[in-house]
Amino acid sequence: MNIAELLTLSAQRRPDHPALRTRHQTRTYAQINQDVDRLARGLQGAGLAPGDVCVLMMPNSLEWILAYYALAKLGAVVVPVNFLYRVGELGHIFKDSGAKAFIGHSDHLEQAAKVLSELPQIGLRIAHGGPATGFRPFGEFLAEPGDFPTHASGDGDTFAIIYTSGTTGLPKGAMLTHANLASNARTLAAMRHNEEHYVVLGVLPLFHIYGQTSALNASFCLGITLRLWEHFQAEEIMAALEEEEAAVFIGVPTMYNRLAELGAQSPPQRRSLKYCISGGASLPVEILRRFQEVFHATIYEGYGLTECSPVCVENPFGQPTKHGSIGKPIPGFSARIVDELDQDVAAGQVGELLIQGPGVMKGYLNQPEATAQTLRGGWLHTGDLARRDEDGYIYIVDRKKDMIIRGGYNVYPREIEEVLYQHPAVLEAAVLGVPHADLGEEVCAVVVPRPEAAVTPEDLRAFVKDRVAPYKYPRLVRLVDELPKTTTGKILKRAIRR
Repeated sequence: MNIAELLTLSAQRRPDHPALRTRHQTRTYAQINQDVDRLARGLQGAGLAPGDVCVLMMPNSLEWILAYYALAKLGAVVVPVNFLYRVGELGHIFKDSGAKAFIGHSDHLEQAAKVLSELPQIGLRIAHGGPATGFRPFGEFLAEPGDFPTHASGDGDTFAIIYTSGTTGLPKGAMLTHANLASNARTLAAMRHNEEHYVVLGVLPLFHIYGQTSALNASFCLGITLRLWEHFQAEEIMAALEEEEAAVFIGVPTMYNRLAELGAQSPPQRRSLKYCISGGASLPVEILRRFQEVFHATIYEGYGLTECSPVCVENPFGQPTKHGSIGKPIPGFSARIVDELDQDVAAGQVGELLIQGPGVMKGYLNQPEATAQTLRGGWLHTGDLARRDEDGYIYIVDRKKDMIIRGGYNVYPREIEEVLYQHPAVLEAAVLGVPHADLGEEVCAVVVPRPEAAVTPEDLRAFVKDRVAPYKYPRLVRLVDELPKTTTGKILKRAIRR
């Protein structure tokens, strides 16, 4: 199936029901479907064809959603990109994806324009939000109203390529098919209790797979209202909870922490919050307890990763949740916990978490070896260490990879280390995550300066800040005389943490 059918079916079933509410407008399912058809026709008229790749790089907005589903109806491939990325991050993604088109926002074009200037093969360049030199206005592609025939996509046809970095090497593009994404949205929609008047509070970035599936696609599958913000502000969510009759909140632990703090100071006057979903990072039990004490709403913690579209494990809806657990495999998925030989370990023992199910990616774009390694034996090897209790509930213990999750955003130490090594005063560097009460983890850089180098932590912090997205640069920088190493010269991050 084509994932755009989630929209078209709801437009047929509930044409006049509000599909999207933003700060400035409300659009029904019929209106959004009509505008998606107009945009798909406009993009087709500009030469975009099935299979062509288009980068989508803008904040949460109506236009982001229109572009997403228009590309789906057209049979094109979307590459959602964080609009805060810089040249170094965008260059590889633009080239590796084989993109032929770009859709962005005029307020966030500076970095992308630098990359596009070197890539004439990306000939179709569109910007929403105002005039931009070298970009055609978004509105120019909204053709006359009329139905657009949805491309008959096969289950194995790629719709989204979402780049996710490992601890080594360049970012890898996880190829997610129409079937991957549609099945995950439908499963989530079916397993959680939602009534037709519910409103999902959409604060997750849509360029991230968590926001795409849990907030956007699952809501549009159900035909309920998505109330969308460009970014999370605790005060605005508190106000929304006073305005809505029945709300659902989907977020990351940092958001729950900030809402719990605000709610403790100014308790909500009504209980409009029906339930919550937490993902993106482990939810500290203390934050969960404080939040539920204030809002009297259950948080169902789950687990996912880009390569799974993303949700694969979650605390079962309507059943008692286990604090600290990510729950059980969702319908259609299976999980194993294995040792280094991929042999199952006993309940209670720690091993690597493996996943199998309909959301598992097609593979990594242009990365056959990485694909084979990650999907070996027919199971997705997550790289996360976990254990399972006697009731089948899974607990994440640690990450085999060194990835840092800061406020729900992934930060990859190797990337930051590479930037630090570009500084002339840096001799050695190690980047790691350290516990943070609000963000879950904070980025910390431990640096050995070159002899006689005159450099300060503030210098290094500013150097990295200028070269990566704002959430990635290390707030904590420590200068040391040497780093602990193995006999072969490998830096021992475990020792640094201790």
